[in-house]
Amino acid sequence: MKNRLFPLLLLAFASLTAAAGRVDTLCVTSTAVQRTMKSLVVVPDGCACADSLPVVYLLHGYGDSPLSWQEILPELPQIASRYGLIIVCPDGEKSWYWDWPGREDMRYETYLTRELVPAVDSRYKTRRDRTGRAITGLSMGGHGALWLALRHPDLFGACGSTSGGVDLRPFPDNWNLRQILGPRDSHPEAWLAHCVVSQLDNVRPDLAIVLDCGTDDFFFAVNEALHRELTRRGVAHDYTVRPGAHTRPYWRRSLPHHFLFFADFFGLLQS
Repeated sequence: MKNRLFPLLLLAFASLTAAAGRVDTLCVTSTAVQRTMKSLVVVPDGCACADSLPVVYLLHGYGDSPLSWQEILPELPQIASRYGLIIVCPDGEKSWYWDWPGREDMRYETYLTRELVPAVDSRYKTRRDRTGRAITGLSMGGHGALWLALRHPDLFGACGSTSGGVDLRPFPDNWNLRQILGPRDSHPEAWLAHCVVSQLDNVRPDLAIVLDCGTDDFFFAVNEALHRELTRRGVAHDYTVRPGAHTRPYWRRSLPHHFLFFADFFGLLQS
């Protein structure tokens, strides 16, 4: 069913966004997850220009897929063309974007950083250093974006999270985490090691960070705690609190700000 839906999504994007660029399907035969993985790649209108383009990696939430962006943020082609950047929407399945302990076929961190990024750079005319790459996402994808940016500072110069699961320890029975990491109370070290909050010693001073969460979101408390810890450490970051819950209407309001933040980071805004 997923394979049949990809071309339908392309048609839907095309009908909604004429003259706003195109949406490609990029297939990568992955050793890290031992199957062919599909990503949507949104290419701006007029990308045949001489300049190399920056790239934003946009990570979906738990239970979603790249197909979900048609409903969450259908204006992605217009955003790509407005700022002149490429948007890559990978399929993270229900992985939390980790390399799962003990699973050679579930190494999503390795897939994204060592296979997908090089594949994007080889197919498209991209800015191929950290100053030309950003990564963000929602919920599970917000966790994944910060996780990958902090652990791979050579790849990403900017990162973001909206409604991100930045500390999963308060949720021991949710989202298949027990099966991935073991029961929290008997594996506390593994749970801490797989949380974004455990990676803050890796923050580079020049990493651009944008975070937000709704006040009625079940992840609000852990985002507030992350904000306080970043502030305590003197880490510069853009943090916004808005009314709202863990919902698509909230993300439709929050994510355009991330793209504006990244466009500024990339130097794409007109003075």
